[in-house]
Amino acid sequence: MVQRGGFRRFGCFLLCLLAAAGFFFPAARGEAREKVLLDTDMVELFDDGVAMLMLAQSPQTELLGVTVVTGNIWAEDGAAFTIRQLEGMGLTDVPVVVGLPGQALRQRLAEMEQEKRLFGRGHDPHMGAAGYPEPEGWLTAYRSHYQEEPVLEPAHDVPEDFIIRQVKAHPGEVTILAIGPCTNLAAALAKAPEIATLAKRIVYMSGAFFQQGNVTPAAEFNVWIDPAAAKAVMRAPWREQIIVPLDACEKMRLTNEEFMALSRRIKKPLYRQMAERHYLAERFSSNVGPTFIWDVLAAALIIDPSAITEERTLPVDVNDVWSPSYGQTLAYLGVAPEGTQKARIVLTMDQEKILQMMRKVFDNL
Repeated sequence: MVQRGGFRRFGCFLLCLLAAAGFFFPAARGEAREKVLLDTDMVELFDDGVAMLMLAQSPQTELLGVTVVTGNIWAEDGAAFTIRQLEGMGLTDVPVVVGLPGQALRQRLAEMEQEKRLFGRGHDPHMGAAGYPEPEGWLTAYRSHYQEEPVLEPAHDVPEDFIIRQVKAHPGEVTILAIGPCTNLAAALAKAPEIATLAKRIVYMSGAFFQQGNVTPAAEFNVWIDPAAAKAVMRAPWREQIIVPLDACEKMRLTNEEFMALSRRIKKPLYRQMAERHYLAERFSSNVGPTFIWDVLAAALIIDPSAITEERTLPVDVNDVWSPSYGQTLAYLGVAPEGTQKARIVLTMDQEKILQMMRKVFDNL
């Protein structure tokens, strides 16, 4: 009897160990992962592509889907880039939803060159989608970029409806990662303002609070594309807002040596081709010097919050009045305007931790 009882106790102890290790109850283990909805103006690899692949590969996160917005590129190109990179990883179950620009945004993009003449230029000449013609569609863009037929295709959906459904399906659990203009998110809030309190939090790569902008002296690119949308989203009553602005991003530099070292880790021809034709390869070959890292920082802090080494919590707002400070993000040390919300503003991140996370991504490409 003693031996039999001892065996039962040992068996129970072993079962507890196995359950804790994740051999049983796989659903419970999956639920511990951070559910992330990515809203992006996708490009190949740096910067949005690496952010997406980082989230897709991490055991700490579950990528619920990708909504594409016009910004760095037209949404049609962004859809092609998103699908190609997911195909390369065999991620066939991640929905991709494309938000085509409306006529108002198309008109704004057409007038941006004039805006820079009137309001001044920042240190970054980037024009994004405003710098080239809109493609005919995502499939045309895919064929043009890759000379192949896609395996995947975008979901037959619109971004705002997809965002609303995902947040409502997982109340209190979804982190929204906004690394492009806020056009899709503003549309979702206009339809269902309650998602702000139903989401777990929102994390942005956006703005410049205690320094000048990059595309104009006042504005950071993502906000500058659609200031009204950024203002609407940042004023929503989210449970938590975390913003990674230029204040943090322009401290995180990527050198030619680091870019080449990352590129050498790539094994798949698909990603090798992306690295070889990447604008950074051309930039570094011209000895332009280091560049910054932006969207990767916002993805990294979701996976490892300890990567944040300096931050401030303040009420924030966006200037959406057409003027020399159009698109400027504001943080208030005193009494903020009525309607503003507080946000955690990230000022510095651990560069070595970020580099280590990027190396893991490239080791899997």
